[in-house]
Parts: sequence; C-alpha cells; structure tokens
Amino acid sequence: MSVPELPDAPVVVLAGGTGGAKLARGLLDHAGADLVVIANTGDDTEVHGGLVSPDPDLCTFWLADRIDERGWGLADDTFAVMDALRALGEDVWFNLGDRDLALCIRRARRLAEGARPTEVLAEAAAAYGVAAHVLPPSDSPVRTQVRADDRWWDFQEFMIRRLRETPAPVVQDVAFRGAEDAVATPEVLQAIRTARAVVVGPSNPVISISPILAVPGVREALRDTAAPVVAVAPLVDGQVRKGPTESFLRWAGVDMDARGVARMYDGLLDGLLTDETVEIPGIAVRTANVLMGDADTRASVAAEVLDLCSSLSTNAGTAA
Repeated sequence: MSVPELPDAPVVVLAGGTGGAKLARGLLDHAGADLVVIANTGDDTEVHGGLVSPDPDLCTFWLADRIDERGWGLADDTFAVMDALRALGEDVWFNLGDRDLALCIRRARRLAEGARPTEVLAEAAAAYGVAAHVLPPSDSPVRTQVRADDRWWDFQEFMIRRLRETPAPVVQDVAFRGAEDAVATPEVLQAIRTARAVVVGPSNPVISISPILAVPGVREALRDTAAPVVAVAPLVDGQVRKGPTESFLRWAGVDMDARGVARMYDGLLDGLLTDETVEIPGIAVRTANVLMGDADTRASVAAEVLDLCSSLSTNAGTAA
C-alpha cells in the first residue's frame, strides 16, 4: 500500500501518550481528513513476537473511536493469548489484547517484508476507518531509554516494571537511541512545511515529544514553517493528571508550570494554551480549561487551540 496523499494545508499535531491522543481526537472533530498526527515512536518495543508501537496505535484507536475504557488498547478486546502464555509459565509483564497483538504481529511481518513504518501505520489507519493521517517521525527506529538506579532501562521495562516499584526511581538521564542516524520522513517534512497550524499536544515533553524533536529535520522544519506552532500544557491546576511527567521534568531541570513547559520547547513555540494566568515573553499565552474528560471538552480544547493558531496567523499576516 502506498501512503495516502496528504492534505494541502493540514492541521498537524505532535502527539504521545493519552493527552496527545485525546487532543488528536478533539482536533478530528474540527479538521477531519485534514488532520495529520505525528506520533512518538520512542516507546516502541518487541514483545510476544510482535512490534508494539504504543503511541501511534493509541492515536489510531482514539481516532477510530475504538479505544477501550481502560484508556489503552482496543475496546472489548480479549486476552486469551496472554492468559495462555501465563499458563505456560511465561513472564507476561507487557499485557496486550488479542486483536492488539494481531496488529503488532502483522506490523513486524510487514516490516520484515520491507514495508516502511509510514506505510504500515497508514494500513492500520485504513483498516480502522480513520480518515486522518498518523505518521511516524522517521522510518528508522528511535528508542527511548531511561537511566535510573545507575543502569539503562528500555523505556517500557522502566515504565511497566521499575516505575511501579517502591521506592520510586530517580530519573538520572534520558537518551533517544538511534536518533542521530535517523531522518525525518518526506511526509512529516511536507506536513509541517505546508501546515496551516502545528499543535504540540499536552504530552510529556521529555518522553513523548522530545523523541520526535530528536529526529534530525523535525526541529528545523518547525522553525522554518510559516504556520503558528502552539502547545497545550500537559498540566491541569498545576498537576499531572496521569503519568510520570513530574519525574522527567525534574530531571530536565524545569519547573512544573507553564513556563517550564515553554522552556522545554526552546524557542519553537508561538503560542501556549494553559489554565494558568501567566505571561511568557515571546509567546502568546491563552488561558482556558485544558481538561479533556469527555468528547465535548476534547472538542472544546481543540477549538481553543485552533482559534489561538488562527489569531496568530491573522496577526502575522497583518504585520507582514
């Protein structure tokens, strides 16, 4: 399968984790087939004979309205294979539903046949009836690793095994293995170059967005695009709703607030949507409710961020 043609002036969102996937689903209500999701692949791992790509699949399931109420995996999936593996004495530390596993096994086979990851994600989106485009940043593997307890952990093992133990680990370092040899795909560069708006989702800046930005060509494309680049802060009332964002921001040396989030993006942002009342030099800050608890609030946050992008585009046109 060839990759479907991208829209002429897409709405592009950089996404990872639940927050990014929820915002992508909200943006779908406004942008439809013009939506392009660039999804973090730093979490990818080989498990049970398949290649698991958690964030692209999470986005795909949300966009297809097939996400399970757990917040991950396919709705109403069964776990017969995992149960059978446990019965055989396997250490099943990474849990996958049966249909989810089928997708991951097929992905591994298609890549072994020589297909591009970009093509394989497009095939999955088509299979689930997703009109939007879900892209990996690169067709080369980029894997996040975390240093804690004076050793390097693969990302999933750290998150699923070590992070749940007591005492909680201190993040000592983060690396994106393979990023230096990767290159942004032509589709990603085209989407950013021709975008009418670029949105950085309310994802963990260190482990969900930084692996995307670490791919050579992506950060440069964001600096060069004529579209406004606007982020949604991943904090609600100054707190993380889910996940280890605080631990990773502490490692990065930035504060748990809107200014800290803006610092993580190092001059890339034109605007920021946050529930804090704050001024940040050089960035247009809009205060709004950023909690996405249901379909209405997801669409509302998406509308707010798109309106902020539109106002920045209008102001730029006026200044020109």
